[in-house]
Amino acid sequence: MRRWTISSLFVLLTAQPALAQGLEDFYRGMTISLTVGYSVGGGYDTYARILARYMGKHIPGNPTIVVQNMPGAGSLKAANFLYTVAPKDGTAIGMFGRGLAMEPLIGTSPVQFEAAKFNWLGSGTNEVSVFVTWHASPIKTWADMLSKSFTVGGERSGSDPDIYALMLKNAFGVKLKLISGYPGTTEVALALERGEVDGRASWSLSSLNATKPDWIAQKKINLVVQLNMTKAPELQNVPLITEFAKDDRQKQILKLVLSRQVMGRPFMAPPGLPADRAQALRQAFDATMKDSDFLTEAKARGQDVNPVSGAELDKLLADLYATPKDVVEETKKAIGGQ
Repeated sequence: MRRWTISSLFVLLTAQPALAQGLEDFYRGMTISLTVGYSVGGGYDTYARILARYMGKHIPGNPTIVVQNMPGAGSLKAANFLYTVAPKDGTAIGMFGRGLAMEPLIGTSPVQFEAAKFNWLGSGTNEVSVFVTWHASPIKTWADMLSKSFTVGGERSGSDPDIYALMLKNAFGVKLKLISGYPGTTEVALALERGEVDGRASWSLSSLNATKPDWIAQKKINLVVQLNMTKAPELQNVPLITEFAKDDRQKQILKLVLSRQVMGRPFMAPPGLPADRAQALRQAFDATMKDSDFLTEAKARGQDVNPVSGAELDKLLADLYATPKDVVEETKKAIGGQ
C-alpha cells in the first residue's frame, strides 16, 4: 500500500511538467484564430483585438492570436462556424453576441450549436446596456417610448438589439418599429447619425465609451433606460427597466432575457477540445484579465474589465436552461415576431 502511494505521488508530481511541456510544444510557433462575429470597429471587435495582443503570452508556447471578423446574422454566422467548422484542436477561439447562448432556449434562429457544449473561457465584463436614442429624436423618456411611434436599428433575430426591442414592444407595449439587418454596431451608429433610425434598443456602455466617447459627453444621444437587473453606479440618473415591470410575468421575462448581461463580452472555444488545451486556454484568459498591460490598454480605450470566469458562465447557463417551461414559453412569445 505504501509503495503504491509513493508511486502514485511520483506520477502526479511528474505529470504536470510533462503536460505543460506537451502544450508548449504544440503551441510554439502556432497561430490561434480569434473569430469575432461582428464587423471591424465595434465594441466586440475592439475588446477582442485588445485581448488578442496579450493572451498569447499566457498560453504555453506563446502562440500568436490573430483576429478574424465574421459578421452576419447578429454574430450567429460566427457561432455556427465555431461550433461546426472551426478546428477543435485549440487553435481556434471566438467571440459572439452574449445573447446567442440563449438562442437555442428562447430564440427562433437556425442555430447549429448547443450552448453548454462550447468551452467557455470567460467574459471580460458583466455588461451594462442602455436603450439609446439620437438627440434629435422625440423619444427621450420611458413615457415617450410608450406614447410615440419610433424606429430602432437591429442586426437580426437572436442579437441583443433585436431581442431587447421585441421584448419591450411585446411585453411592455413600447411603440417601436424594429428595422433589422445591420451588420453590427458601426453600421447602426451611422444609421443614427443619418436619421435612418431613432435609436438602438441595447447598446453596451463600454462599447459607447470605446467607440463613441463624445456621444454621451456632448449629449448626442439620450440614455433612456438601463437594460440590466441592477442599476449601474455610473448611471444613477437613468431609470432601470425593472422599475417599469407591472407584474410577476414581466419580472420573470426580464430575468430570463437580461441575465445575458452577465455574459458581457464572452469568449469561447469550440466543443471537443483536448482537455489540457481547453484548460490552458481558460487559465490564459483568467491570467489576461489580471495582466497589467492588458488592463492599462483596456482602460485607455474605454473597455470595462469586470471578468466573469468560464466556470461561472457554465453555471449561469445551467441555471437559465433550468428555467420552468411556462416562463420560457411566455418569454418566447414576448421576443418573437415583430
